[in-house]
Amino acid sequence: MVRVAVLEQERCINGDGCNYICGNVCPVNRAGKECITLPEGLEEQKRIIPIISEDLCIGCNICVIKCPVDCIYIENLVQELSPQHMLHRFGENNFRIYRLPYVKNGSVVGLIGRNGIGKSTILKTLSGQLVPNLGHYEKDADYDSVISHFAGKEMQAYFFGLKESKLKVSYKPQNITDIPKIFDGTCKKLLEKADERGVLDSVSKLLNLEKIMHRKISDLSGGELQRVAIAAAACKSADFYAFDEPTSFLDVKERLNAAKLIRSLADAGKGVMVIEHDLAVLDYLSDYINILYGKKSVYGIVSNQKSAKNGINEFLEGFVSDENVRFRREELKFEVKPSTDYKKKRVIGSYPALKKTLGSFSLHVEPGDLREAEVLGILGPNGIGKTTFVKMLAGIEKPDSGSVDLGLKVSYKPQYISAQEGISVGDFIDSQDIDRGIFKSEVDRRLALTDLSHHNLSELSGGELQKVAVGLALCRQSDMVLLDEPSAFVDIEDRLAMADTIRSVVDSHKKICMVVDHDILFQDYVSDRLIVFDGIASVEGFAAGAVSMQDGMNKFLRGMDITYRRDPGSGRPRANKPGSQLDQQQKRSGEYYYNV
Repeated sequence: MVRVAVLEQERCINGDGCNYICGNVCPVNRAGKECITLPEGLEEQKRIIPIISEDLCIGCNICVIKCPVDCIYIENLVQELSPQHMLHRFGENNFRIYRLPYVKNGSVVGLIGRNGIGKSTILKTLSGQLVPNLGHYEKDADYDSVISHFAGKEMQAYFFGLKESKLKVSYKPQNITDIPKIFDGTCKKLLEKADERGVLDSVSKLLNLEKIMHRKISDLSGGELQRVAIAAAACKSADFYAFDEPTSFLDVKERLNAAKLIRSLADAGKGVMVIEHDLAVLDYLSDYINILYGKKSVYGIVSNQKSAKNGINEFLEGFVSDENVRFRREELKFEVKPSTDYKKKRVIGSYPALKKTLGSFSLHVEPGDLREAEVLGILGPNGIGKTTFVKMLAGIEKPDSGSVDLGLKVSYKPQYISAQEGISVGDFIDSQDIDRGIFKSEVDRRLALTDLSHHNLSELSGGELQKVAVGLALCRQSDMVLLDEPSAFVDIEDRLAMADTIRSVVDSHKKICMVVDHDILFQDYVSDRLIVFDGIASVEGFAAGAVSMQDGMNKFLRGMDITYRRDPGSGRPRANKPGSQLDQQQKRSGEYYYNV
C-alpha cells in the first residue's frame, strides 16, 4: 500500500489561526516519531507550512479531521502504481500524476475526467511545456531521464523528438483570456502569422471568422477568441496537436465546426489529443479515450487507452474494467424518459410577446406559457438573443414595448459570474436568503458545496464558482429559476450532478426553470420542452413558443445537419458520423433526434 499525503499550502493557516494542530494530534508524533514536522530555519516567519512524511503516515486521518480549513488529504493507492508509474510530482505533499496516454498518429485521443485530476498537465507534458520529473521533484527534470524511463515503449521516440526539437507541436491552451495580454494586434495579423500550412482561408470560413478578421484581439468576445485560438493552433504545421477545452464559450454549431476542423488534422495523419467536457463533442471527435481518475488536487491516474464508446461508457459507469478499479460509487445514468405530456401540467404563468432592439440587433419572441414542475431548455446560436430574453424575464432588461409581469418570484443566475473578494464559501452561503431545507436535502447532497466551505470565493475554479452560483439560485425563495449557461467550465461528472439537482428541485418543489445551455446532453437530461432560437447572429433573433423535446431537437439539429442516436448501454445521446448509414436513415425519416 502506498500513502499519498497532500497539503494545500496556500490554504494552510498554521501560525495564523491554527497552532500546528495536525502535528499535535498525530499519533505517530505522539509516539515520539516525526511524521508531521515543521521545517527548521523558518522560525522568524509567521506562517510555517508543515511537512507530512508519507513513509511514516499510518493513514489514521486524524489530522484530516482536525484540520480547521480542510487543507490535508491522506489517500491510499495500490502498490502497482508506485514509484515506477509516476509521471510527475509537483513537490513534497503535492499533487502527482501516474502514467501517460499514448499519442497515435492519424487518430484523435480524448482525455476524460474531473477537473483538477491532471488532464492539462498531460497536455503540457506532451506539448513540451513541462518536462516530467518522474516523481523526483527534488531535482531538475531532464529529457534524458524521461527517454531512459520510456525505453522500449512507444513514447520513447516521442520524447526523443521533443528533446532534439525534431517533433513540432501545436498547443491550444485552456485559458484563452491570456492571449490578448501577449498579442496586441488584429485577428488577421495573428492568424496570418500562425498560418504555416497555407490553410487560413478554409479554416476561417469553417469557423466563421471572416467577419472579425480586422478586429483587434483585445476586442473579441469569449466565443470569438476561442475560435481564433483553435484556428491559430490548426493553421500551424505540426506533428502533434493538443487542444485543451476547445468548445468553451461556443454554441452547438460552432462546437461541431471546431470538431470537424480538429478531426481533419487526424485525417491528415497527425497525432491529436483533446480535453473536452462536452460528451457529445468528445464522442464525435475521438477515436480513443483515456480516462483520468483519482482525487482532485491530490493525485490522478491515467487508464489504458480504450475505444471512444467504451471509454466514455466506462467513465459514466465509474469502473475501469481492464484494471478492475472502481473510482466512483454510483453510475452516471442517462434515463431514457418518455416524452412529457406537458398539457397535463398546470399553467401557473405566461410571458407576453417580446421585442427588443440593441443597437443593430433586434429580437422578437412569441408568447409562451409556464407550467409547474417543468424545465424549459433554451437552444440557439451565440448572438441570437437568448441571454437578452432571460434578462427581460428577470427584470434586468426592459422590452421596447409593454412590460413583463409574470406574477412570479424569479431567481436568476447570469451568464457571467464573478467572485466576491475576501469571503469564504461557507460565510457567503450563510449570508444568503435561501431555503435551508432545499439546500441541505437537494443541492448540497448532490453538489457538495459545503466541501468548499473553507475556500475563499476568489480561489475557486470556474467550475466550482459555477456550482455555487447555480446551487444558490435553486435555493432562493422563488417560483421560477433562470439559469444562463450553468454548465460552463463544469466537468462532466458535475454537469450530470447539476442536471440531476435542477430536475430534483423542480420536480419536488413544483418550480419552473429555464436553462440556457449549449451542451446537447445536458439539455437532453434536464429539459421537458425546448424553446429554439434562430435568425442571424448579431443581426436578428426569433423564438417561437416552447415545443416538445422531439420537435424542438429535430428543428434545432436539422439546422445543424447532424443526427443523434441513443447508446444502447448507457442511454446517452450520441452524434452519428456524417454520411453514416444511420445518419442517412434518420435524415430520410426526418428524425434528427434519436428514435425512441
